[in-house]
Amino acid sequence: MKLRIPRALGMAAVAATVLATTACGGILGGGGEKTADSGPIKVAAVIPLSGSSAPTGAFMKNGMQMAVDEINAKGGVLGRQLQLDAEDEACDPTQAAAAANKAVSNGAVISVGGYCSGATLPTLPIFQKANIPMIIPAANSQDLVNQKLPNVFLINGTGAQQSAAAVKFMVKDGVKSVALVDDNTSYSKDIATETKKDLEADGNVKVALATSVTAGESDYSSVVHDIMGANPDMLYWTGYYQEGGLIINQLKAAGYTGKIMVADGSVDASLIKIAGGSNAEGVLATMTQTPDTIKGAESWIADYTKKFGSAPGPYSTQSYDAVRLAAEAITKAGSTDGTKVIAALEAIDGFELFSGPLKFTPEHTLSSGGFQILVVQDGKFVLKDALS
Repeated sequence: MKLRIPRALGMAAVAATVLATTACGGILGGGGEKTADSGPIKVAAVIPLSGSSAPTGAFMKNGMQMAVDEINAKGGVLGRQLQLDAEDEACDPTQAAAAANKAVSNGAVISVGGYCSGATLPTLPIFQKANIPMIIPAANSQDLVNQKLPNVFLINGTGAQQSAAAVKFMVKDGVKSVALVDDNTSYSKDIATETKKDLEADGNVKVALATSVTAGESDYSSVVHDIMGANPDMLYWTGYYQEGGLIINQLKAAGYTGKIMVADGSVDASLIKIAGGSNAEGVLATMTQTPDTIKGAESWIADYTKKFGSAPGPYSTQSYDAVRLAAEAITKAGSTDGTKVIAALEAIDGFELFSGPLKFTPEHTLSSGGFQILVVQDGKFVLKDALS
């Protein structure tokens, strides 16, 4: 979901990547070419394994590996073992493009990665050119959907669905004015823009401020000054936890007493640590399911904890489900051929994910985003409102 440079530069990286691969005579291997019918089935996972989002990337990788191990223990897929190929994108579009090219060269036939939308965007044309289906477990910018690529499927709620949930809660909670602050990345800007549009259409909550900051800085006194001047009932921060934690810390130091809500990119224990313990108490969040909020997930959490030595975090369950869905689609297709697997994904009807029975919309998204409201209590994000 994270992008550390302006979107225009990110999309330029997409074009540059496509040109580079064309100049080299195309991408080798991948789902569009005839693949061997023996040996491991390679599953690509382009996720952040370094940088500020590495903790979330670790949760995702563990969830994926857990699914791979379970499937392999039961005989694998089409009589073959799955092999996870995790490549680091560090939430950087240029590194993500290189990681995707490496995964394709390594022989991946399906992709289950995607956390930072800005870094996921440049991987789309790479996997499309190789005819590799993409099951994206976390990245959810509307920009991903707007590409309208046949090989791209999202199993996390979209930015538009998150915005709708945010507005629903604001109205329900009696908020009268809100400051919308994003970090100018694809994911963050998307949510802020959609939320502003939805708020203006609803008419119950005034947008007191809509502004952007630059990700990666340490001093956010300028935006803190603007928020204090606007005096909103609520701040809705749509960026990531590194900057979100700093803004919360600096807002509290400036005497802000209004409500604070963050988007799903900030739902991580790191936000609480960076904000400074008590400063984060009561912070709200729009978020899809986390392991702790899923009814009946206790045994899965126990298995994960036993296997990896620590409790699962955000996007571990979605990543686990992405691998399971990939295995299901390959099984239904009876092949690792990209075109056949894409058709199998489109035909999925009722496959059980943690989020419920799956059937993709024509846009290859979930029919319901599944967003709920969390709140920080005693140093942890817990469920506040399921928005049912």
